[in-house]
Amino acid sequence: MRRENICITINDEDLQEFRIYLYERENSEATIRKYMTDIRTFYRFLDKSRDVSKQCLVDYKNWLAGNYAVSSVNSMLVALNQFLVFLEAGTLKVKRLNVQRNLFAIQDKELSKEEYRHLLKAAEEKGKPALSLMIETICSTGIRVSELSYFTVDSIKQGRIQVQNKGKTRIILMPKALKMKLLYFVQKQHITKGCVFVTRTGKPKNRSNIWAEMKALHREAGVDAVKIFPHNLRHLFARVYYAATNDIAGLADLLGHSSLEVTRIYTSATSQTYQKRLEMLGLV
Repeated sequence: MRRENICITINDEDLQEFRIYLYERENSEATIRKYMTDIRTFYRFLDKSRDVSKQCLVDYKNWLAGNYAVSSVNSMLVALNQFLVFLEAGTLKVKRLNVQRNLFAIQDKELSKEEYRHLLKAAEEKGKPALSLMIETICSTGIRVSELSYFTVDSIKQGRIQVQNKGKTRIILMPKALKMKLLYFVQKQHITKGCVFVTRTGKPKNRSNIWAEMKALHREAGVDAVKIFPHNLRHLFARVYYAATNDIAGLADLLGHSSLEVTRIYTSATSQTYQKRLEMLGLV
């Protein structure tokens, strides 16, 4: 049977079983939430009909393209294709939109090393040493903000943070100066065990907690608010490390990337940087 003629019917139970499938596959909680949100979007697109054909999927892809950014469309199609595989209808999978890799980083959103220092200073001046240390920890190690919860008293004393993320386990190394700062902080705050960075209720700080606290520094730091978000610290780490070592393979290991193509995105220079290099060639 040609795949154009294949048609399957889905229901609410399929969505619930897909969630269980993702959980048993040991996807992270964030990935499960993202996939389920994307599949519910597809489910709403179907409206009252629950019949899924190739034509229906192509129509959905075109609808996404008209309502979302290309990166979002492709991300949502990844979730949809995983759902189709789960339903044993992998032959219906749809291709993602073609995207030409942007050579340049977006300078308006790129956080500089100087701006990073301003953020640290602003946090200290506002009497937020924990926030300052969180920013410094993310930026000096290149971790994902979700991995901050692995910084426990015991792991800091050992000087090696073992992280389990995206189905992989890796060791995060930290500068000796950061280790000393963290040990001094836990001693001063009388933290004897568990996660170092927690909310008032004792739960590990999450992405939204940290993002909101960082964003509130923009006036005192004199940094454009659009540049202030935790993941930008990871990008800054990547650019500084690569500029110092020119070691993209080592950087990929430190960041926990399985693909060098992803790491290259992190190390992209701005168009202004390339312009300066062109001027230095002296070919005109």
